[in-house]
Amino acid sequence: MKRKWAVLLLMILVTALLSSCWSKKELTDLAIVSAVGIDKTKNGKYQLTLQIINPGNVAGGMQGGGGGTQSPPVTIYSASGDNIVEASRRASSRISRRLYYAHANLVVIGEKLARESGLNPLIDVLDRDPEFRTTATMVIANHSTAADLVQTLTPVDKIPANKVLKTLEFTERKWGENVKLSIQDVIMGLESPGGETIVGGFRLVGNPKQARMLENLQESAPEATLRASGIAVLKQGKLVDWLYKEPARGTVWILDKIQGTDINIDWAGKKEAIAYQTVRQKTSVSARVKNGQPHISVHTRVEGDIGDMEVPVDITNPKVITKIEQSVRKEIRKELKKAIERAQKNKTDILGFGEVVHRTRPNQFQKLKMEWNDVYFPKLDVDITVEAYVRRAGLRNKSFLSGIKENQK
Repeated sequence: MKRKWAVLLLMILVTALLSSCWSKKELTDLAIVSAVGIDKTKNGKYQLTLQIINPGNVAGGMQGGGGGTQSPPVTIYSASGDNIVEASRRASSRISRRLYYAHANLVVIGEKLARESGLNPLIDVLDRDPEFRTTATMVIANHSTAADLVQTLTPVDKIPANKVLKTLEFTERKWGENVKLSIQDVIMGLESPGGETIVGGFRLVGNPKQARMLENLQESAPEATLRASGIAVLKQGKLVDWLYKEPARGTVWILDKIQGTDINIDWAGKKEAIAYQTVRQKTSVSARVKNGQPHISVHTRVEGDIGDMEVPVDITNPKVITKIEQSVRKEIRKELKKAIERAQKNKTDILGFGEVVHRTRPNQFQKLKMEWNDVYFPKLDVDITVEAYVRRAGLRNKSFLSGIKENQK
């Protein structure tokens, strides 16, 4: 009998400890933020631009029809303040709901802010807020403001933030001149000894005013669109350079972030006559210190397929395949070299060579650490080795143009 009373008393005590719904948040009271844009105003304040989802418009498409007015899938609100927290609080005076940042998956930094003030003052608030996720993607507006990017309406992806994320993901996977990095990735780069890191760039192409209008969604060829554009180079948190084309892809190669790309090589006097599509690739970086001088070795191994041939080529001949592989190696090596030269010119070790030396030769790196960026890295001796192999040729071995050439004889 005593045991039953003890169990009953224990159940009553446990019930008293249950939290129930004391912290509940009703969906009708939340303004779900999908993207955040941060700029700097002329008077030195932070300008916060918020992209807020209209749930009903996203679920059922744009509302309208039958002479009614149409509504976009997102609504834009902005506010300014001496810091990000103040700007966010001020924005609440314009919104009938509580700002909810847990679903914000994109942070856009204006180029002017990135160049003048840098990212360091912004990182603390993004990392400190328990509601904001550091897994959100960060991009820098290329030759634009963050507000212009956040306010742009996109025709295919209803939520513009998703357009940016998917574009970065697929261009990283297929082309290799852009990178998709989270806030946490950027924080780790900024905390490195030299404070150098890279961030993906995005650009508004077209008229910013047209980009905000519903008419932009109703055209088969929108007058204003968003596109991935370049890689931003940060030194001590500030934007110092933009990388495009060969230096950009070479940087991604060395960082071993290439998932897939296309290498065009010249053949028989024709420029970019053969397209080589990478399938597997791996880059490794090693370091050694001899007589107080660091040396870096970069080794890249690539396997790929023949994607296109615009000249008659007999790829059944092993010697021809070997020559194609040599041309691919030469092209990749050129891109790696350009990336290294650009980084050394900027005195920004975004390639992580210092980390490799520190990891493999920690005691010796302590002697080089203080002068690494200004003395040792710009004059660093780097050996580049590239292996490239052709594995497949698609659905045909013999070139279509080769067959035409033979029939004309």
